[in-house]
Amino acid sequence: MNIKIRLTVMNFLQFAVWGAYLTSMGAFLAGAGLAENIGWFYAVQGFVSLFMPAVIGIVADRWIPAQKMLGICHFLAAAGMAAAAYFGSLPHISLAAVFGFYTFSVAFYMPTLALSNSVAYTALRQSGLDTVTAFPPIRVFGTVGFICAMLTTNFAGFQNSYVQWYFSAVLGVILAVYSFTLPACPTCQTKAQTLAEAMGLKAFSLFKQKKMAIFFIFSMLLGMSLQITNAYANPFINGFNSLMGFAGSWGANNANALISLSQISETLCILLIPFFLKRFGIKKVMLISMLAWVLRFGFFGVGNPSTGVGIVLLILSMIVYGVAFDFFNVSGSLYVDKETDPSIRSSAQGVFMLMTNGFGAMIGTLGAQWVINKLVNVHINAYTAAHGFLPAGEVYPADVSSAIMTGWSESWFVFAGYSLVVAVLFAFIFKYKHNPAEN
Repeated sequence: MNIKIRLTVMNFLQFAVWGAYLTSMGAFLAGAGLAENIGWFYAVQGFVSLFMPAVIGIVADRWIPAQKMLGICHFLAAAGMAAAAYFGSLPHISLAAVFGFYTFSVAFYMPTLALSNSVAYTALRQSGLDTVTAFPPIRVFGTVGFICAMLTTNFAGFQNSYVQWYFSAVLGVILAVYSFTLPACPTCQTKAQTLAEAMGLKAFSLFKQKKMAIFFIFSMLLGMSLQITNAYANPFINGFNSLMGFAGSWGANNANALISLSQISETLCILLIPFFLKRFGIKKVMLISMLAWVLRFGFFGVGNPSTGVGIVLLILSMIVYGVAFDFFNVSGSLYVDKETDPSIRSSAQGVFMLMTNGFGAMIGTLGAQWVINKLVNVHINAYTAAHGFLPAGEVYPADVSSAIMTGWSESWFVFAGYSLVVAVLFAFIFKYKHNPAEN
């Protein structure tokens, strides 16, 4: 089978595993009475990314070929996700059990994001193909897989249920088996000259290069935006079903389908990356991403799932997401691959993951949870303390609905302001001269 097709299948399944629950998990947790812990479920992805991608990348560089490591990680992640689904299905949900097995699952899933890139880059180079031009069209199908899984979860009725985790586990097992059929990725056979090389820590020497150190720091700052809408977009849109004037609208009832427009936008924007990287270079491409995050959050702040202008603004937010995510995440990964030695490419991708989905996502998600608890949940908690939980099918009084909407808007504007500050700082601090002839 053509190597591009084989890598396309890998990418489709890689992100379908994540798409099965990532944007809808918040709705399930809220319905299970765990709304105040949503941030922790998303933040733990960042916590495990502080060390797991780097550790697994080191193992893949030195001892176990990356394609086999990919399969092992997916087997373990699927087992943990199935266990989390089982405990999430019980009448009395144990937060400790669900959170524990979920954490185990994502601890082995998060490294696969970097591993799958490493496998793809290695296979493409072995076939004599240019990664900058050949990889984005392959990566597009990762987003297609994410969308297909999202829509299946939405229209099959999984988005408010633990079944979404079982769905993810099944996809994970399929990918685990498939990973062992992928082209072999060589491990480093050179004898280590230093303790750092022996332990596989050479990739961290990249921080000694000023340019790479600044790039990784801003990757962390930009990574703080990555999981905010994954964690809170669905509860935000779905929550309009309890607000006067919005209850029962199509958008509020189909949050996952609406959010899937973000991934559709992503598929188109990935294809633009080779042109933009060759024409403008990594600095301008990342600046475009940062400004797109400002618009992403800003449109959420003024939009709503009603008919008319409100839903148009939400749709615009979904459209700019493709630029916000791809021009940073995919372009950044290609930049790291281009700037690092072949012997440390898997672990260098792990360091990139450490900064973005590790420090960045963890700090960003917990920070977002604090903001939303202060500006949104404070009104919901005050109402339930005085009147009890809102019965299914009913809506909050006008004054409470208005306060909740205002809180959401203020929260999104806080996130937009943060993204703007990061963009301005990056423009002045990151020094990079682009040479189109090098690409």
